[in-house]
Amino acid sequence: METIVFFAVLLAALLHAGWNALVKVGLDRFMTVSLISLSSGILSLCALPFVDIPIAAAWPWLITSTFLHTGYKLFLIQAYKSGDLGQVYPIARGSAPLLTTVIMMVAFGEHISVLALCGIALLIAGVWLMSVLGGRNLEKLERRAVSYALGTSMFIAAYTITDGMGARINGSAHGYAIWLFFIDATWMALILLWVRGWRGFDTLAPFWRSGLSGGAMPFGAYWIATWAMTQAPIALVAALRESSVLFATVISALILKEPLSRWRVAAALTIVCGIAIAKIG
Repeated sequence: METIVFFAVLLAALLHAGWNALVKVGLDRFMTVSLISLSSGILSLCALPFVDIPIAAAWPWLITSTFLHTGYKLFLIQAYKSGDLGQVYPIARGSAPLLTTVIMMVAFGEHISVLALCGIALLIAGVWLMSVLGGRNLEKLERRAVSYALGTSMFIAAYTITDGMGARINGSAHGYAIWLFFIDATWMALILLWVRGWRGFDTLAPFWRSGLSGGAMPFGAYWIATWAMTQAPIALVAALRESSVLFATVISALILKEPLSRWRVAAALTIVCGIAIAKIG
């Protein structure tokens, strides 16, 4: 992986951890996710005139992905209702690269070097170590939170592969990503209207400034990741994105005041080693 792509993915990871922390601190997580999604949609709408419309062959991937992204967000909301950021986030993100790697190698024949695979394996091991021993109760996992987190990971793996392949087919990651966020925001607006009615939009209106800043994070993070998947193996990008767990750990400890145990520290060091080996590979 080229150095510029490597550091771009790390930046995307930082942005992703940031918006997930914002979801966690929201008083109403559904409304917070809706605010962020709609704000990302507004940003994408502003960018639409500057990108090409995706080609016909990319649209099936694009439409499928918007449904997967919506499912991901709805499961994530439920996961955060049941567990803390330090436990839910690693499980949700840690299972996805494993699924992505296996599917890309078996179903799509994507080549990944042995050294890179070792880095991916070490990264995933660190994420799972943090998951199993990093929650609020170190003696057992919070089952409801874990169930929703694992469901979230399946959506992550599915939309990662879908978007990686769709962006490659389209030939332009930029146009694909912009249209993805615009359509995704449209679905979330319809869901908000269905669940909360027009009062939901009135509730969000006073928070538009913070919404735009929050919406910019997932917008930028996934735009970068989509581009990276056209420059490097999808499985490798998917794994490196999970370095966001490191940033999430810092946020959960310093800002959300969630416990930082020795296991989280050990897991973080394991993840760092995995990232370094993956870069070399």
